Amino acid sequence: MSDKKWMVRMDAGRFGPWAIVTGASSGIGREFARQIAASGINLVLVARRAEALETVGEDLRRSSGIDYRVIAADLSETGAEKSIIDQTQDLEIGLLVSAAGSGQPGAFLAFEPEQLLRQTQLMGVSHMLLTHHFSRRFAAQKRGATLLVSALGADSGIPFHANPAAAKGMINALGRSLHAELKEHGVGITVLVVTPTETPLIKKMGLDASPMPIKPRSVAQCVAEALEGIKRRKMMVMPGRLYRTMNALMPHSLVRAMTANMMRQSTTFVG
Repeated sequence: MSDKKWMVRMDAGRFGPWAIVTGASSGIGREFARQIAASGINLVLVARRAEALETVGEDLRRSSGIDYRVIAADLSETGAEKSIIDQTQDLEIGLLVSAAGSGQPGAFLAFEPEQLLRQTQLMGVSHMLLTHHFSRRFAAQKRGATLLVSALGADSGIPFHANPAAAKGMINALGRSLHAELKEHGVGITVLVVTPTETPLIKKMGLDASPMPIKPRSVAQCVAEALEGIKRRKMMVMPGRLYRTMNALMPHSLVRAMTANMMRQSTTFVG
């Protein structure tokens, strides 16, 4: 199926007129921006590099006729989420896609405490703080939704990717906990558990997709399934039926053992 068929239209009346996408300069975040813009929803694009975001924004302005705003923020830094909050006070936000993150494989003992804190800030704490602020805004207007981007294996543990898995596990628990809580305010929240997807992250993780038993999904399919999940007010979305089946049937101990063997190839060991 071509990427053009993996496109979900979002209701601007329910999720607009503005959406925020963090991690919007590449990969899954950039595809979220593309599909949301195609629905006529204006975008706040967030990532570390303003120049890359301007390129994305201008492309989407030309292709979809939307307005955009760029916010350069490094969400691995404590307090960086405040710049997003401050620079969107004048906008009517109806959708937050919290997709910022980075693959940082390695033996847990090889990292310094400062590195671990930055990982946790980027992949856990920043998502929580943005969700808290914008869910308050959504509750006041009785509409809106948040999508939190997590990772396959975060609940069971990912050897040689332990701290990022722990941060993403926090995101999973947060989304599950808030799903019923926010529903009382007319506010949605969905967690996207990203299964193997054709993004630059696979190479950054030091992995080779060619021998994988299941071909990675296209980024367009991953994003389309996530957006459909938001529309349907689903609590969790895991793209790919086979991955959902495997996740339900395979014991966590077996998953951890398989993951450990795969991750060793991209890991720095501590002697």
